[in-house]
Amino acid sequence: MSHDKYESPLSQRYASKEMQYIFSPDKKFKTWRKLWIALAETEMELNLLGEDGQPRITQEMIDELKANAENIDYDMAKEEEAKVRHDVMAHVHTYGASCPKAAGIIHLGATSCYVGDNTDVIIMTEGLKLVRKKLLNVLNELSKFAMQYKDLPTIAFTHFQPAQPTTVGKRATLWMNEFFMDLQDIDYMISQQKLLGSKGTTGTQASFLELFNGDHDKVKRLDKMIAEKMGFEDVYPVSGQTYSRKVDSRVLNVLSGIAQSAHKFSNDIRLLQHLKQIEEPFEKNQIGSSAMAYKRNPMRSERIASLANYVICDALNPAIVASTQWFERTLDDSANKRISVPEAFLAVDGILDLCLNVVDGLVVYDKVIEKKFMEEIPFMATENIMMDATKAGGDRQELHEKIRQYSMEAGAIVKKEGKENNLLELIAADPAFGKTLDELKALMEPSLYVGRAPQQTEEYINEVIQPVLDANASELGLTAEINV
Repeated sequence: MSHDKYESPLSQRYASKEMQYIFSPDKKFKTWRKLWIALAETEMELNLLGEDGQPRITQEMIDELKANAENIDYDMAKEEEAKVRHDVMAHVHTYGASCPKAAGIIHLGATSCYVGDNTDVIIMTEGLKLVRKKLLNVLNELSKFAMQYKDLPTIAFTHFQPAQPTTVGKRATLWMNEFFMDLQDIDYMISQQKLLGSKGTTGTQASFLELFNGDHDKVKRLDKMIAEKMGFEDVYPVSGQTYSRKVDSRVLNVLSGIAQSAHKFSNDIRLLQHLKQIEEPFEKNQIGSSAMAYKRNPMRSERIASLANYVICDALNPAIVASTQWFERTLDDSANKRISVPEAFLAVDGILDLCLNVVDGLVVYDKVIEKKFMEEIPFMATENIMMDATKAGGDRQELHEKIRQYSMEAGAIVKKEGKENNLLELIAADPAFGKTLDELKALMEPSLYVGRAPQQTEEYINEVIQPVLDANASELGLTAEINV
């Protein structure tokens, strides 16, 4: 690590080695070479002829290119770029230096976007697949958590005020459902990824039509065959010099969606940790605060939120770029997308590692949850108490008003005097309800008030999530290492 120049925290602190490599220079330039090989090999297979009527490209040339595909002299490439001020041509010259027989046919008929844009699509697609794998693992861990705690009643919150009870497991399905929507978006986006192909300088394929002496069929096949060699089913049917920059915007919108889901999840964990009901993992030697030694700050959840904020804002970059392109190509996209696209992927990679780490180590304090539940449940039970009294012949309106008054009185005792909730005692003392204190306490069984939460949890896991996890079993089993 260098200490005298800026290095991105995304690489130093947050993103995994796998995601960092996908967006590394080595991955990019090796992909360029694979694309050059695919272009030359396809031109040979389509019998591209030279001016003498002989095959322009030979198998010997292809073999030479393949033999040197990963033999990249980065020092030479740097020197060449300093001379020609063009990164693609610098690497064409560098590749040609190690392939003297094939030097003249490298990049034949292509423009810079042939390697640049096709590589961007390939790299983004690989990045999406890694994100997808991590998202599946987050869903897998959350499904285990949800099933383990599907029956544990807890006070639900609306407006962060106590509301009708749910279960800890059911709440986890709410987090899962948002991540599951993100998974669906990723699957769709991966299915839509296409290569730019070999479109030429303004997308008309004029240079390739010239090479193949006006043979439109061969030029069309060139596009399709290159895509297949690079693992894609198709190319974009029309383009300017570049693929539409709307592609980058669509991809980053998917990543922004994941960030939104993760942020919401982290908010809930942080609030629950404040309530001392659920805590994120806290290691034996971890320091929560440099000043307050007793503190157990939800630092990982806070980091999720912090990175998520960045990704959500970062997704605006390709939207602006896409909306401001001119005609067939301008270059005001280049510098921006070199930064915004990789950083979104690296940040989401870090977010999902954190989510996986947090979910895998969540600590549930069931006694605290139960205590909070029992403090609030008398208020929740008043509707049932009132209905029972009504069935016994009581006047509903009169009973409703009594419960309203007793609830206000009990609330004041809790809030103003700091005493225990005495609502049940107040109701038991009123003969209009016809219930003893013991009878009322018997109605305080938590499971009576969670509705179908346990069943909903089971149904959601078994019917929606588990089939997806089963279909992707080979992707599961990840654990996340947190650097700091």
